[in-house]
Amino acid sequence: MASAIAKIKLSPSRDIPFNRLVLSQSNVRRVKTGVSIEQLAESIALRTLLQSLSVRAVIDADGAETGMFEVPAGGRRYRALELLVKQKRMTKTQPVPCVVRDDGIAEDDSLAENDERVGLHPLDQFRTFKLLRDGGMSEEDIAARHFVTPAIVKQRLRLASVSPKLHDVYAEDGITLEQLMAFSVIADHERQEQVWDNVSRSQIDEPYQIRRMLTENTVRASDRRAQFIGLDVYEQAGGAVMRDLFEHDDGGWLQDMLLLDRLVTEKLKAEAETIAAEGWKWIAVAVDFPYGHIDGLRELAGEPADLTDEERATLEALNVEYAKIETDYQDADELPDEIDQRLGEIEAARSAFDARSLLYDPAGIARAGVFVSIDAEGLLLINRGYVRPEDEAPEVVDPETDGNERQTGDGQTTAGSVQRAVITVGGAPAEDDDDDVVKPLPDRLITELTAHRTLALRNALANEPAIAFQAVLHHFALATFYRFASSGCLEIAIRTPTFPAQAPGLKESTSAEAIDARHDGWKALLPKDEGDLWDALTKLDGTAQTALFAHCASSTVNALYEPANRYNEGRVSAHGIRRRLGHADVLARAVGLDMVGAGWKPTIDNYLGRVTKPRILEAVREAKGEPSVQLIDHLKKGDMAREAERLLEGTGWLPEPLRPAEAGTATQEQGSEVEALPEFLADGEDEAAADAEDEQPHVVAAE
Repeated sequence: MASAIAKIKLSPSRDIPFNRLVLSQSNVRRVKTGVSIEQLAESIALRTLLQSLSVRAVIDADGAETGMFEVPAGGRRYRALELLVKQKRMTKTQPVPCVVRDDGIAEDDSLAENDERVGLHPLDQFRTFKLLRDGGMSEEDIAARHFVTPAIVKQRLRLASVSPKLHDVYAEDGITLEQLMAFSVIADHERQEQVWDNVSRSQIDEPYQIRRMLTENTVRASDRRAQFIGLDVYEQAGGAVMRDLFEHDDGGWLQDMLLLDRLVTEKLKAEAETIAAEGWKWIAVAVDFPYGHIDGLRELAGEPADLTDEERATLEALNVEYAKIETDYQDADELPDEIDQRLGEIEAARSAFDARSLLYDPAGIARAGVFVSIDAEGLLLINRGYVRPEDEAPEVVDPETDGNERQTGDGQTTAGSVQRAVITVGGAPAEDDDDDVVKPLPDRLITELTAHRTLALRNALANEPAIAFQAVLHHFALATFYRFASSGCLEIAIRTPTFPAQAPGLKESTSAEAIDARHDGWKALLPKDEGDLWDALTKLDGTAQTALFAHCASSTVNALYEPANRYNEGRVSAHGIRRRLGHADVLARAVGLDMVGAGWKPTIDNYLGRVTKPRILEAVREAKGEPSVQLIDHLKKGDMAREAERLLEGTGWLPEPLRPAEAGTATQEQGSEVEALPEFLADGEDEAAADAEDEQPHVVAAE
């Protein structure tokens, strides 16, 4: 016969007056954590006591109950009740619901109550906050009742708005909280789920990668265009801004790129209309102009306007204040914040005087133009006074007109009133190539890549005066002693070659910034009047002369690839391009050119988005190996390019046109067989050879 199972008997519960309760020394909690006693007291005042106290009767020396009860489990609740009594918000005789224990060990009860407590899953908190808000509670009310900040409530509500599908994955620990935070950047559940399907297959699931995928069709609020018009203008026009409540997002992301571009164009055109009243012949408007856009244009010499008496007094006061601060704090190791801020304000005010518009000769204005764009900080950038070669025709006085009219060399007549400027808004079409076969790199892409190399080579040569000197000497020796030798990659007139194709990021590249800074430094040092140049150069020491020589020589470098075909008007031949690139390789080795060190790295804009999928996979395979290729080979081209950019980060991988030239590949001696083209141009060898053959001189019989 089976024995009966013993039945569990629960401890009885009683309502015991608070003044008959004392805190037990058997409570194992010693360290203060979690919600404070004050917050718990407020919660009890709002909701009453939600959990009973565990108590034991106090026994005297004879083993009899004293009528008092100690609290070994529930000490924080006891202290919260005690605080309410002290605040006279609860009477000391208020009955308190208690569970009375009479067996076991008090310390064991206290430990078990804390160990067996299971915290709320974060997802349950997110959903509950949403239910409270949907029930009519404000975010501030929820924050006050649950002792968190309103910002935390906003974050929890944002997490509650993520796709239910991702919530389910999070509940099963299939996704981390940081990843869920990343998905909260956008509200589109469908897009969230698409990205999750993508990252879960590819295992490219870092939170920053998720954010990048979700925001790929947006513009950061820190973008120069957004800074130029202002977020308030964009939002007033109906534009939506996404915000990341969990990461610093530089103001968020603008979702309506078409609206942004329209607002930017309208504001730029309005600024151009204002400038047009000054009488300029033309005004070119663009968000940004390509590197070298002023090459070949003559810059007018403007004169700063005289300061008014008031402006002169203001400037003098600023200078006096600045000098006094410098004197007062010359021995201080660190300036007070308010003093440092004031110095910045003074510097900004003084710079404003230097940045005033220049005054130009009216005759010069009538044939010159203005570039209107946006600088890197989102401020309006106006460059006045540039004359195009076609506008350099001299003015001719027409005897048929009165003295208030003049006629330019191109036949245009302008009255004494201000002429109407021609305003143009520029732009560049995008290119795309989604073929699935390995083809030679596009000519334009090679030209763009070699533009980067040309700038880097110029910068490197400028820092190697001895090699620059030898390079120019080599050019002079070729011209003197080798009558039929090609000119190599130095184009000495001196003429700075322009770039027919503008590579993305070329203007902001490390090489371009270094060249511009060095050029501006020399320009400021040299006299404005060319008649004084000789004496100024004479005063320079040998080191300075050498450095200036290297800078000037470096500006002649032309390491560009150009297609040799019938459309380039016979400017170049395949043989000439081959010789140019060969000489560039020699020079690159001599200066130790490193395109990775020069700041070039493969991105979607400058390479990966411009080539076919096999080319992308080839790059990843060379840099990271076949396992990395298998991570992305199933993706669409756009996604493949983005993930390839991430995989290639920090690898130092370079496409063929940018790789270091190996010794022995230089141009062979004059008269020897022409060397083979590089591999990335090999498919065009036949056409190039044909072009070179067409340009050979014809033999003419002697008369």
